[in-house]
Amino acid sequence: MRGPRGPRTTRGRVLLVLALVAAVTAFTATVPLLRDWFDLRVYYGTVHTWVHHGGRIYDYRVPGTAYGFTYPPFAAVGMLPMALVGLHLAIAASLLLNLAALAFVLRVLAGPGWRRWGWYRWALVLCALALFEPLRDTFSFGQVNLILLALVLGDCCLLRSGRGRWAGAGIGLAAAIKLTPALFIGMLLIGRRWRAAGVATAVTLAATALAAWADPKASRFYWTDALWDTSRVGRLDYVSNQSLQGVLARLGHPDKPLWAIVVLLTLAVWAWRTRRALAAADWTAAFALTGLAACLVSPITWVHHLVWVLPSFALLARAGHPRIAGALYAVMCTSVVWLWFDDASGIDGFFGSNLYTWITLGLLLGLPVGQSRPERSPLSRIARLTAPAPSTANPAAMAVSDQPESSSGAVAAAIGTVLGPGRGRGLARRPSSEPTGSTRPAAAKPQSSS
Repeated sequence: MRGPRGPRTTRGRVLLVLALVAAVTAFTATVPLLRDWFDLRVYYGTVHTWVHHGGRIYDYRVPGTAYGFTYPPFAAVGMLPMALVGLHLAIAASLLLNLAALAFVLRVLAGPGWRRWGWYRWALVLCALALFEPLRDTFSFGQVNLILLALVLGDCCLLRSGRGRWAGAGIGLAAAIKLTPALFIGMLLIGRRWRAAGVATAVTLAATALAAWADPKASRFYWTDALWDTSRVGRLDYVSNQSLQGVLARLGHPDKPLWAIVVLLTLAVWAWRTRRALAAADWTAAFALTGLAACLVSPITWVHHLVWVLPSFALLARAGHPRIAGALYAVMCTSVVWLWFDDASGIDGFFGSNLYTWITLGLLLGLPVGQSRPERSPLSRIARLTAPAPSTANPAAMAVSDQPESSSGAVAAAIGTVLGPGRGRGLARRPSSEPTGSTRPAAAKPQSSS
C-alpha cells in the first residue's frame, strides 16, 4: 500500500523545503557545528610563517595550542596563495572551494540526468547533506577532504567514459596533498589501468619533487620524521578516530603487529571486491570501495575524513536499497559516537564509540558491486522516488515504479530519516573549537588537525 504522497504543487513544495530548512537549522543549532575554522587557521598560519617570517613549515603551532601542519610538504606549496590574503578572505575562499567541490561530487554521483532532478529534488538533497556530520565538519574546520574527493572522482569520470588519457592526474595530486588517496593507485593497478597508474604515480612524484625543491629541509623532515610520528596528528584512542587503529586503541591494544594483520585482512577484502567491480566495468563501485578501505586502514581517520563514504550511499540507492542507505546516512548525521567521548569501555562503548567504523566496514563488505547500469546514475533511484505523481488525466504519461514509496518515501528513505524525531536531541552541547571535536566541549588535551 502506498504511503501519503508529498506535495504536488509548487507552493506545497516550497513550504516543505522551508520546513526542512528550519528543521536543519534547529538541528545544527542543537548539535553545534562551528569549529572556528581551526584546520584552516593551521594552514593559514603555516603558510604565512613560512613565506613572511622565514619559519619552518613543521615548526608552526596555532597560538595557545600544540597543533601544527601534518600534511606532506606539497600541501603547503598548494596553499601558498593564502600568503597573499587575509584570514577572512581565506575562509571565504575555503567555503567557495568546498562548495564547488561538493557540486562536482554531486554532479558525478547524479550522472548525466542531473538536470532532470529540478530544484525540488536538489533542495531535499542539500538539506540532507547539511546534516551529514563529516560534511559539516569539513566545512566548519576549513578542511580539504571534499576537494580531494572531487579530484579523485574526476578520474572516475574519465575512466568511466573511456576518455582516460589524463586519468590518474587527480589521484596523483590528491596523494601528494594527503597520503590516504594513494590507495587509489592500487585500485588502478588492480584494474590493469597501467597508463592511469603511471600518470598518478608520476604526478605524485613530480609534486613531491617540486615541494622538495621549494623547501628541502621541510621535505627531509617530513619523510624521515613527521610522517612516522602519529602523535603529531593526535591520540589514536580519541573517539573521533574512526579507523581500525582507533578501534584497537580504544580496546587498549594499539600494537602495531596486530594492527598490521587487521590492515592486511582489510586490504585483501578490498582487493577482492574491487576486482569484482572492475570486472564488470563498475568504476563508481571500485572508487567507492577504495575510499572505504582507505578510511579503515589509515592510522587516523577523523570523523571529517568520512566524506569518502558518500559515493557508497549513492551506490546503495542505485542498487535498490534506499532505505538502508538512508538509515546509515541518518546515523552519521547524529554525532552519536561522541556519547562515548569520556568512556568507551564496555560492550556499549565497543559498539557505540566505533559506530562509524562499523558502518564503513559493513559497506566495504556488503556494498553491491558489479551491477553497473549505464542507463541509471548512482542517485537515479532516489531521483525516481522523489518524482511527482503522474497525472491521472494523462494515463499514457504514467511512470511505472518498482518501489511502493513516493516522494514522502524518498524523504523517509534517503533524506527524511536524517530528521527523525529526537535523533540529535541527546547530543546537545555548547559549541567547540576543538580541532577534531564534534559536539563536545574542548578537552584538556584536544587533538591535532589533519
